[in-house]
Amino acid sequence: MFAAGRGGWVARLITGMIVLLVLAPAVNAQYPNKPILVVAAFTAGGDSDLAARNLTAVMPKYTGQHGVVLNKVGASGAIGSEYVKKASPDGYTLLLARVGAQATLPALKPDLPYKWNDFTFLGLLELNPYVCVVRADSPYKTFGELVEGIKKNPGKLKYSTAGVGTIHEMGPQMLFDILKLGKEAGIQVPYKGGGEATVALLSGEVNLNCTNIGTALAFIKSGQLRALMTTTPERYKEIPNVPTAKELGYPQLERIIGWSALYGPPAMDKKLIAYWSDFLQKVAKDPQWVGLTEKIGSVPQILSPAETARYVKEQFETYDRLGKAIGLVLK
Repeated sequence: MFAAGRGGWVARLITGMIVLLVLAPAVNAQYPNKPILVVAAFTAGGDSDLAARNLTAVMPKYTGQHGVVLNKVGASGAIGSEYVKKASPDGYTLLLARVGAQATLPALKPDLPYKWNDFTFLGLLELNPYVCVVRADSPYKTFGELVEGIKKNPGKLKYSTAGVGTIHEMGPQMLFDILKLGKEAGIQVPYKGGGEATVALLSGEVNLNCTNIGTALAFIKSGQLRALMTTTPERYKEIPNVPTAKELGYPQLERIIGWSALYGPPAMDKKLIAYWSDFLQKVAKDPQWVGLTEKIGSVPQILSPAETARYVKEQFETYDRLGKAIGLVLK
């Protein structure tokens, strides 16, 4: 009786295991079966928020689920980033990563609660062109003339930024470093945001502003501001007469550029990584997403998880080196 009973129990166990093995792919195939939370670590209406909303707008087409944007704001993006770092790696909480929170902060803030590579890289999304502009009545007609002006009058030029440690500061500082003029070659005038920094230039409070092109483009097109240089790999199509940093002989400046990426919490399963990588490859060809991205002044630039990891590593190392060169530590 016992032997028969044991045999029946073993048979039922084996049958159960077979059922589980058969059903496992079906269970995996059900992902995702609920909305995806995409955390934007900055305020509504900014680059992070807009990029997140552009991405979630096309999610239902390819995932069968809606994407929900959560603006988790504070500490220059660190609060939202840490929120995702602590989330379950089940693929339902993702981060709209930004250069400031994911490269600049980890490089310049030693007590940050996460490192640049504490996340799961899913893919780069877009580049935000970076441009250096002066007023239309500025004596600097070209980037070369600006460089000569800085060399002849070190410590005189004022440049506006969206705050200490932002890429608005990093562009001029990298230029000063390349020219071996020292970090005091220009005077930084920090403001609360990129918009205020651009207005400061328009009003004549400063001589130069290097910023994301979305903030300055309307003023460039209206003739109020003159663009001298962009850091995009190719000339930005909205201002095709403006040369790139590489064309001007400063390829190092290409590393100063805004970007968005899609990250997950640490230790995401390889199948989930493959799922989102495949999703982004489809998004790269989606006319709706491309159109929405270009509408906000960004350049679509989808990269694979491995390519994204290499790109972000290079970004982190750029700001780490520059921060040490100019003695910049954020507290």
